[in-house]
Parts: sequence; structure tokens; C-alpha cells
Amino acid sequence: MAYANPTSLVSTEWLQQNMSAPDIRIVDASWYMPAENRDPKAEFAESHIEGAVFFDIDDIADTDIPLPHMVPSPEKFSSRVRKLGLGDGSRIIIYDKSGVRSAARAWWLFKLFGHDDVAILDGGMQKWLDEGRPVSDMPSKPTERHFTARMNNMILREKAQVRRNLETNKEQVLDARSQGRYEGTAPEPREGLRGGRIPGSLNLPFDQLFKTDGTLLAANDLKKAYLEAGIDMNKPVITSCGSGVTACVLAFGLHMLGHRFVSVYDGSWTEWALDEQLPISTGKKK
Repeated sequence: MAYANPTSLVSTEWLQQNMSAPDIRIVDASWYMPAENRDPKAEFAESHIEGAVFFDIDDIADTDIPLPHMVPSPEKFSSRVRKLGLGDGSRIIIYDKSGVRSAARAWWLFKLFGHDDVAILDGGMQKWLDEGRPVSDMPSKPTERHFTARMNNMILREKAQVRRNLETNKEQVLDARSQGRYEGTAPEPREGLRGGRIPGSLNLPFDQLFKTDGTLLAANDLKKAYLEAGIDMNKPVITSCGSGVTACVLAFGLHMLGHRFVSVYDGSWTEWALDEQLPISTGKKK
């Protein structure tokens, strides 16, 4: 079995061979959990793949609401990525150096705003470094490029839609958090947040989609992971997580398998748990 969308994932070897092509744009979308106390922008300045620009998911976001890194307006997204030299006609390759696989969040945002020529670097920065490939500390000087935003709301879900789904059960909800957080037995990283899950949701911790070297599972093993989590590959899926980052990892895996009806719940557990009017489930799923 082969990936259904193989061009959405590129190898480190491929990138090194093609990084000087005129249409290639390289993006570092590293992001860390707050408790890690790491500054991805500062780390990017110290070391990045040559020619890369830094995509800040906390800045390229709707910063007028209290939830972290939520989807920005089309106008804001276009403005920010245009200044990064990312636009129409660009083949965008995204990587990260973070354990939460934040490259998938940036990948999904580009898809959301209608830019389909976007891929993730398999294994990310860690594999690139492990193989001794070159890095740079030189600041990039991108040339501004026009970006046409065409928002695809089919791959985005908001709280009201997920709440309505509790009654209709038209879409499967798949949670990317750890089993402990899903069951409410492990604390949430955000202080004061209720533990548990959206009622009826399934669980597939995002890190189960990767081999020990950090690369994506082969297609057969990838499909097996979703099936073992209880996913019906013929039904629509809403992916969720803590704050909309690793939900995009699950969405990417389904995309690689050719699933056509996948959306991301942007507010994810942070938004759901903060609303005391919304029901939650805890414990092992029956």
C-alpha cells in the first residue's frame, strides 16, 4: 500500500537536492508547549535550514481572542505569509524541531486558506541534523509575494458544530492527546482546565503515527493505527487535541491515506473544557 498523497511528504534527501529550485520555499514552523520554556524564534535565529523563514503560529493567528493560536482572518494570514515570501506559485516545504509536530499545523493552515502545493519534511529538523545536512544562522531576506487566500471551511470545525455533532453523530471525533489526558487521569498542561474528553470521541495519540526515527509510518501501518483507534475510514472525521496543533497531525495522517472528509476542531479541548455548559466524559471508553 502506498500513500494516497505522496507529494505532501518530502524526504530530507529530496529537499537538499531541490532546495535551490526557484519555486521552493522552506518554512520553519517550530512551536513548543508553554511548560518547555523554549523560544522557537530565537532557536531559529541560531540555526535553521538555509533559506528558511520562520512561521510563528502564535502570531499568524487570531490574537483578539483568549484561546491560543486560533485561525486568523484570511486578510491577516495573507498579509503575514506574503511578507515571508510565501505566495501563489510557491511550493512550500514545512519542517519543525518540536516534539508536537507543529509543522502539521502550518501545513493545515495553508490548506485552509487554499494553498495546496504544500508539504511536510519527513523527520523534520532532527532527521536533517542527524544526517549531518547543512544549517545556517544567516537571516533570510524574503521577497514579498502575493498570496491569494481562498478559505476552505470544509476542513474547519468550530465549537457549535462539534456540539451539534453530539446529537447527529455524523462525524467521528478523534482526539490526538495522550491516553491519560483523554481519560482525565493525567493533568492538563493548562492550569485550571477540566480533564476528560468530548463525549463519544475516540483516541489516537499523535506520536503513534511516527517511527522511532521521527518519520511517518508506512501507509499500511498508518492505516492500521487509525483502524485500531476505532476509525471508520468511510465516515467523516473531526480531529481534536489540546489547542489545535496536534489535531493537525492526525488530519495530515488521514490526508496521506486519502481520506477526503477530515476537519480540525480549531478550539479543541481548551475551548471545550473552558465552557462549563458543555458535557465531558472521563475514564476508559466503554
